[in-house]
Amino acid sequence: MKKILLLGAGRSASVLIEYLLDHAPKENWEVAIGDVHVNHLSNAVHLSSYSRPFVFNVHDQTQREREVSQADVVISMLPALFHPVVAQTCLALGKHLVTASYVPPEIKAMHEAAQAKGITFLMECGLDPGIDHMSAMQIIHRIQQEGGEITCFKSFTGGLVAPESDNNPWHYKFSWNPRNVVLAGQGTAKFIENGTYKYIPYPKLYQRTESFLVDGFGYFDGYANRDSMSYREPYGLQNIPTMLRGTLRRPGYCQAWQVLVQLGLTDDSYQLEDASQMTYRELVESFLPAAATGNDQSLQDRVADYVGLPADADALNLVKWTGLFDEIPIGLKQATPAQALEHLLVQKWKLSPGDKDMIVMLHQFSYTLKGQEKQLSASLVVLGDDEVHTAMAKTVGLPIGIATKLLLQGKLTQRGVVVPLQADLYTPVLAELKDLGIDFVERETDMAF
Repeated sequence: MKKILLLGAGRSASVLIEYLLDHAPKENWEVAIGDVHVNHLSNAVHLSSYSRPFVFNVHDQTQREREVSQADVVISMLPALFHPVVAQTCLALGKHLVTASYVPPEIKAMHEAAQAKGITFLMECGLDPGIDHMSAMQIIHRIQQEGGEITCFKSFTGGLVAPESDNNPWHYKFSWNPRNVVLAGQGTAKFIENGTYKYIPYPKLYQRTESFLVDGFGYFDGYANRDSMSYREPYGLQNIPTMLRGTLRRPGYCQAWQVLVQLGLTDDSYQLEDASQMTYRELVESFLPAAATGNDQSLQDRVADYVGLPADADALNLVKWTGLFDEIPIGLKQATPAQALEHLLVQKWKLSPGDKDMIVMLHQFSYTLKGQEKQLSASLVVLGDDEVHTAMAKTVGLPIGIATKLLLQGKLTQRGVVVPLQADLYTPVLAELKDLGIDFVERETDMAF
């Protein structure tokens, strides 16, 4: 019997757990599922003869080593900061590791040691990163095999709310870690456009957006994400003039989020003084210049002056909708501004019972083939079933489950730290995803990207 150790059983793991347990009888698997709490797991998981739920503390070295030592492959769905310690344990004990997260420097440094031990650390195998890599590489390799030269590649992904559950003016609800949403974009976005390196510092990021139309689902705004240039070499596009990876939101979101950035509400670098005694209105006030004596402006008017918008701007109305201008207690003993903001938004952007989320991914390619300029777009839209079986859980969990199956079947033979960029890995994963209803729609277009 092959043993799988799944660490982390949060909201993104629901579909992964079902996939593993559905395949366990045929594949002869035992699935150990460790998390800080396991009482949220369904009765089917607790009662399955193929699963072993248990309370797990990643900081408990003895428990961590005991559980990893019993596994053939470890899947980490823990927060990304815990992946290096899990990887170190896997390396020491000679166990395969699969995650959906970006490769951090600490794990990248383990590449040669993992190769020497004959083990695979498969990273970036979820949605974004993950499906984005695999689907893009499939098209890139196809164009290159036909003799084409790619001159522009743009890729955007968004975890959003499905149209039938879109009932707030931000057109957004949380389908993944709210903290990551609040802190998204911090740092400097880097990409290349028409042969020129471009940099967007965080304070300007949400002002620099592009508009995209996805057939059947309307318009989206995209903003640059992280370091797009670092993917030129892995994608085999070292000399490409334009390359940009980004995030999708519905129109209006970025403009309103820019107000929160300008105010300082997304700052996670310091603790507020006495947050437990503060309201959200007072929090916003704390970022503004003191009002002049006799100034009878509303708080929204003062914020408008501070960020340089008309008082009736749609962006400010969205900010007002969150409750930030109201006398709502923050209710946290200690909090950074970002934590206080997250605490408020979790209440406003929660997926309610029956709500469905939506994943949208869009690739755009420009390339030359036999002297002709060509454009190709590939779009993916996945809808969730409900607030548990979300589109996010499907698109993060299923590629991990499929890759884990391939690894245990001996069909994934690359060793060391691996990202799914090669055909022998992405071809079977994308094929099974297509069978499960996760498939791209390609369209040739005359429009230059």
